[in-house]
Amino acid sequence: MILFLLSAAQGPSECCLAVSLAAKQLNRDAVKSGVAITLVESEQGLEPQTYKSMLFKLEGDRAEDLAKQWSGTLQWICSSPYRPKHRRKNWFFTGSFTKSEALIKASRVQETDLLFEACRSSGPGGQHANKTSSAIRASHVPSGIVVKVESERSQHANKRLAIALIEHKLEKNMAEKQRSDKSKRRLQHHSIERGNADRVFKGMKFEESSSPKVK
Repeated sequence: MILFLLSAAQGPSECCLAVSLAAKQLNRDAVKSGVAITLVESEQGLEPQTYKSMLFKLEGDRAEDLAKQWSGTLQWICSSPYRPKHRRKNWFFTGSFTKSEALIKASRVQETDLLFEACRSSGPGGQHANKTSSAIRASHVPSGIVVKVESERSQHANKRLAIALIEHKLEKNMAEKQRSDKSKRRLQHHSIERGNADRVFKGMKFEESSSPKVK
């Protein structure tokens, strides 16, 4: 299992729109590659149908290959649909992945630090969703991180994914702290390396204009 994150970092709404467009293409690529893809968590942007971040679960023989193809600095070249007179046309966002199985086996997360609570699904499903309690809310006491996972059909599977998600968040928090310690002024850029994109897309059709680099 792979956890893959698309992030606009602290970029403006145009970067959040790029994340949304990239997610649609990622889903299409997953279907072509025979990779099962599930949206685990997302943070919405200010504009409708835009996202600051989207975290996916990828499963299948080619899951890691797909994640590598989308990892690194990603660039979207397009005139702003929100600010027509704005001169900027280059918008940057990132893709990154974590091998959650490896994290779980060598995890810093201890069972004694976790609290699990079964809860009802909040997603679609009508009466069935209201009657079942397969969703899991997991709390990591030392960090205060709380996640709710309801994408799997069993409590066991949701619990397993919740542990991976907490580990992912801990890794992300640590990386952000390290970057902050190096330079607070550059915090807004996070891990985005502007001007040296691994993949470049153009226009609202999100067509790729260059081949992905070999990783």
